[in-house]
This record gives sequence, C-alpha cells and structure tokens, in this order.
Amino acid sequence: MADSSKVMSKKADQAKTIETFQRLRAEQRAIASKMSELDAEKTEHKSVIKALKEVSSDRRCYRLVGGVLVERQVKDVLPALEHNTQQLTALVDKLTEQLTLKGKELITYKEKNNIMLSDENKDSPTDSKPSVLVT
Repeated sequence: MADSSKVMSKKADQAKTIETFQRLRAEQRAIASKMSELDAEKTEHKSVIKALKEVSSDRRCYRLVGGVLVERQVKDVLPALEHNTQQLTALVDKLTEQLTLKGKELITYKEKNNIMLSDENKDSPTDSKPSVLVT
C-alpha cells in the first residue's frame, strides 16, 4: 500500500513538473509571437514614413484611428507615425529582454528538474537522478 501511494505521488509530481514546464514554454512562445507581430508593425510604419517623406507636407492622407478613417495632412500624420515607431522599437526591445529572461528561466527549470525533451539525444549521459520526459 505504501509503495503504491509513493508511485502515485511521484506521478503527480512529474505531471505537475511537466505542466509547469509546458506553461513556461507557452509563455516564451507568446512573447516571441507578440515580438514578431510588433516588429512587422514597426516595419510597416517605417515604409509608410518613407513614402510620406517623399510627398508634399500639405498633401491629404488618411489615417485609421480607432476603426475610423480620418483625413489629415502629411505634416500632421508624419510626426505621430515617427513617435509610434519609436514606441514600437522600445517595446520590441523590452520584449526581447523578457524573452531572454524567460529562456533563462526555462533552462534553469529544465536543469533543476532534470527534464529531457523527447527529441533530445537519448544516449547522452545522465546523472543518478530520475528524469522527466516531455514530448
């Protein structure tokens, strides 16, 4: 009876370890996805800025604000776009930092709990601690 409760407890601990590891990986993927999305938006802003710099500052242009298309002049829109680009750059930098920290946290957790991914080399030397296999 005592052996079966130890086995059940060990399996529950392994399941909790795997769940936490997968949650950390999901958080890392979410940060990377958001970073990619914002980087694409920044690139789009830069191409619009480049196009607007080549036209007259009194020319009409349209800007989407909160789902409403608003008519403005280039001289009014260009500074706002440049400011948004600066903010996007700062945000991408901050997300890059968060991604690095999350990666370090993931590696630390993996090493601490002796987690091996299913695609890792199975012939690699392991220490005496039991490992958790994550697929």
